[in-house]
Amino acid sequence: MTSEVKANVYQFNFNSIDGKEINLNDFKGKPIFIVNTASLCGFTYQYSDIETLNQKYKKDGLIIIGIPSNDFGNQELSSNQKVKEFCTINFDISFMLTEITNIKGEKGHPFFKWVKKEAGFLAFPKWNFYKYLINKEGLLVKWYASTTRPNSNKITTEIDKIILK
Repeated sequence: MTSEVKANVYQFNFNSIDGKEINLNDFKGKPIFIVNTASLCGFTYQYSDIETLNQKYKKDGLIIIGIPSNDFGNQELSSNQKVKEFCTINFDISFMLTEITNIKGEKGHPFFKWVKKEAGFLAFPKWNFYKYLINKEGLLVKWYASTTRPNSNKITTEIDKIILK
């Protein structure tokens, strides 16, 4: 008798915008919301929505990680420091940001390759502000395209389900 073990998110690490390691294994037992971001995108206003989500759910243990990338339309600023300043000044964010990270191609971060393997081609980011909701067991449960606002009922309903489990 064999049992299939589904790969989970805890195998991945990112570098924070400040150069420290973000080890997803440190967040076992907590819901995680990951968004690929860009400072100069038409969806950049969603930083405000993500911060609203962070303020609403941080008491419930929700971990939010923004992953700046220049892979879609060259819409990211030129340095981690500029991204951090932009997000602080314009959106006063308090959730975690990674360093500017490759998503597509050979140098693409393994997390996004995992997303594609777990949820299929459509789940892989086609643009900035794709969103990924991970349950307390580290499994990808939902993904959302750029057009879905982070604080939409569609997303908050799923977060509520995960938190109540």
